Amino acid sequence: MNKTFFCIDAHACGNPVRVVAGGAPLLPHVGMAERRALFVRDHDWMRRALMFEPRGHDVMSGAMIYPSVRDDCDFAVLFIEVSGCLPMCGAGTIGLSTVVIEHGLVSPRTPGRLAIETPAGKVEVAYTLEAGKVSAVRLINVPSYLHQADLEVQVPGLGSLRVDIAYGGNFYAVVEPQPNWAGLDGLSAAQIVEHSRQLRTALAPLCDPQHPEHADIRGVHHVIWCDAPRDPQADGRGVVFYGDSALDRSPGGTGTSARLAQLYGKGRLKVGEAYRSESLIGTTYLGVVESACRVGEYPGIVPSVSGWAQVTGLNTIFVDERDPLANGFQVV
Repeated sequence: MNKTFFCIDAHACGNPVRVVAGGAPLLPHVGMAERRALFVRDHDWMRRALMFEPRGHDVMSGAMIYPSVRDDCDFAVLFIEVSGCLPMCGAGTIGLSTVVIEHGLVSPRTPGRLAIETPAGKVEVAYTLEAGKVSAVRLINVPSYLHQADLEVQVPGLGSLRVDIAYGGNFYAVVEPQPNWAGLDGLSAAQIVEHSRQLRTALAPLCDPQHPEHADIRGVHHVIWCDAPRDPQADGRGVVFYGDSALDRSPGGTGTSARLAQLYGKGRLKVGEAYRSESLIGTTYLGVVESACRVGEYPGIVPSVSGWAQVTGLNTIFVDERDPLANGFQVV
C-alpha cells in the first residue's frame, strides 16, 4: 500500500478541492457510474487516506481525473469526499475546472469550454481565462428536480418539521424557516451539525428517494438549511451539511441546484430566473434556471451555477503502510 499522490489543492468559494493529478488507480475504460462502483469496491482506502485526517479534514473534497468514454466529453472525473464518492459535486467541478486549465492538465476542444463526464452524467462548463488565471466558472449541471414536497418529519430537539426532498446531483433535504425552526441566526456550526444529523436519521425510515434514471443514486445524505441572506446582493442563504460533521464553506453547487429545483417545483422560480445563494462564510454562487426538462416522470430543470476558485498549492502526499494511520481517521 505504499503510494505517492501528486495533488493540486484549491478552494471553490471557500470549500477545499484536492485534485489528484497523479496516483489515481487504473480503472477499466467504462462509464463513470461503473468506475465509481469499482473504485468504491476496490480502492476506497485512497479516498479515506486523502480526505480524512491527518492528510485531510472533515470538510475535505477532491477529484480524480480519468479519460472519458463519451465522444462529447473532454475528460471524466471521480469525486471523492469525506462522505464517499459522490455522483456530482458543484464546488468540486468549479475547483477542478480551474485547476485543469491553469495547470494544463486538459486541452479543451473549444477554448473557454469544458465537457466533463461525471457519474451523474455530462456536465458542461464555461470558464473565463485572464492572464493565465481562471477568474470565473459557470457549470451547466445535470437535470435537477423536486422529488417530494412538504414531507413532515419529527426531529428530536426541534419537533415537527416540513422539508422538501430535491435532487441537484445529490439528494437534499431542503429546510426553510418555520414555526419549529426560526432560521440560521443565532445557531452555532455545532448546532447546525447536530440538527442535520438528527434530521437525516429521522428521515431515513420515511424517505429513500431513488433517481428515476440512475438506480445507483439514492438516499438523502445532504441537508441544506435555508434562510434570508445577509448580503443585500443575494437572494437567500444556505448552509449545506454532508458526511458526518461537514458544513460546506461554499454555497454548494449541487445544493444550489437542488434549491433551484425546489423553488421551481413549488412555483417560486421560473425558467430564466436567477437565485444568488450566500454561504456560511459569505461567499456566493449565482444559480439560474436555464430550461425546463423531465427527470423520469418528474418535471425538472437544467440549472447553471457560477462561481470562482483559487489554487492554493501543490501537494505530494505519501501513504505508507507502516503508518498506523495510513487509512486516515475522523474525530466526530
